[in-house]
Amino acid sequence: MKEQRIGILGGTFDPIHYGHLVAAEIAREKYSLEQVIFVPTGIPPHKEPDIITDFWHRHLMVVLAILGNPYFKASRLEYERGGVTYTVDTMRQLRQIYGEETELYFITGVDTILDVFGWREPEELFSLCKFIAAARPGYDLRIVKEVFGKYYHNVVGFLQMPQMDISSSGIRRRIQEGKSIKYLVPEAVEDYIKQQGLYSSDIKPAPAGW
Repeated sequence: MKEQRIGILGGTFDPIHYGHLVAAEIAREKYSLEQVIFVPTGIPPHKEPDIITDFWHRHLMVVLAILGNPYFKASRLEYERGGVTYTVDTMRQLRQIYGEETELYFITGVDTILDVFGWREPEELFSLCKFIAAARPGYDLRIVKEVFGKYYHNVVGFLQMPQMDISSSGIRRRIQEGKSIKYLVPEAVEDYIKQQGLYSSDIKPAPAGW
């Protein structure tokens, strides 16, 4: 049986933007991933639930953003599991779904990966998946090697990302300031944000259990 390679890109995606999509596509191509699964967080442990946009809005924006790419998939796994969502629990569940013969690759930013030892059960996480870290041009990758130490072999590679100064928080701020977000997010996501009044005072209730 051919060994599968599956990429996992988790995050609040509040909202998803081109930086996420570029990282996923570069990782897919460079590491021959059969699929990249986007996993919007349910209730992340490091953020107050009431300051995060409702899951269904975030999930639908991911669905809209990845339409047309047959290698991308949106998952409701963390929402359906319920409770506070930890990466190690998600990777355990994905390991059960895809089996031991599948290689799981967790895609994240290099800044985030430096915090991994503060996550829940990092040692088990290392046994469940490998890491692909997206790095800015000129970033000193020796820092990651120093932090990871004996676990450095779990970092299979680094993505040298193009200069894209895009962040979800920056997009939310631009909307609140009445500025354009065109070319920061896919057009379908931009339209959805406008229609639903997200990140402004005109926000509408999220769709029920789509």
